[in-house]
Amino acid sequence: MPIFSAPDGTRLACHIRGEGEPLVVLPGGPMRASAYLGNLGGLDAHRQLVLLDLRGTGRSEIPADPATYRCDRLVEDLEALRRHLGLERLDVLAHSAGGSLAMLYAARWPDRLGRLALVTATPWALGLPATAEDRLAAARLREPEPWFTDAFPAFEAWLAGAGDFDPVFLPFFYGRWDDAARAHADREEDETNDDAGDLYGADGAYDPDATRTALARVTTPVLVLAGEVDGGPRPSLARHVAEVFPAGEFAVQPGAGHYPWLDDPEWFVRRVAAFFSGFPGRG
Repeated sequence: MPIFSAPDGTRLACHIRGEGEPLVVLPGGPMRASAYLGNLGGLDAHRQLVLLDLRGTGRSEIPADPATYRCDRLVEDLEALRRHLGLERLDVLAHSAGGSLAMLYAARWPDRLGRLALVTATPWALGLPATAEDRLAAARLREPEPWFTDAFPAFEAWLAGAGDFDPVFLPFFYGRWDDAARAHADREEDETNDDAGDLYGADGAYDPDATRTALARVTTPVLVLAGEVDGGPRPSLARHVAEVFPAGEFAVQPGAGHYPWLDDPEWFVRRVAAFFSGFPGRG
């Protein structure tokens, strides 16, 4: 488990899985330890995964200044990792909230970015949050499933601010609500630094107009991968993200939710590995 120092001295950890050319992986949450990513469905058979524990999560230190949890401040940690790895350019895969961190890094240091995959990435950095309507529209796609009747009213109430978070609607975040999904969901609370997550998108974290302008100059290939039944982002929102990048490509994984490597590992690995290998993909 490599340990390196951020510019402010905070000690950060990353976890290495597999061998070969490094692929840096940014977790979501926001501020969930990278353990939930596992080996991304077997992607470590194609690339060496370098899974970063963001400051205050997993094996990384809690910083002296909580303000450094803000997404735009975390960009410095990613650059410190690039220097630690001795790489001229980083290939990056970012999941969910980690997508905004990756986009801010690309906007600031486009010449230090190789290929970028944004996997079910929440595009807060572009001023494009997933709305309650988005999430409910995706949820209605699950109506034939046996848990839907109990889950949908609680989900609707939570999104309207009329109810608390209820584990009964966790199936909406997964394409398949099976034992693997249940075990994955059960770990979330223990793996997430909620206080840090509250500061991730604090005032000043994002400047959508400036970020869009900067990303329009990013010529590196970018894959934006959405899950067919994911509500945050829905495929239509993810497509807008792909259009921001001059060399953006868009793919939808059939039947997948917010964690597509769990829903169909073979499809996910085939599509993502092909992208990072420079082969054209479909979807």
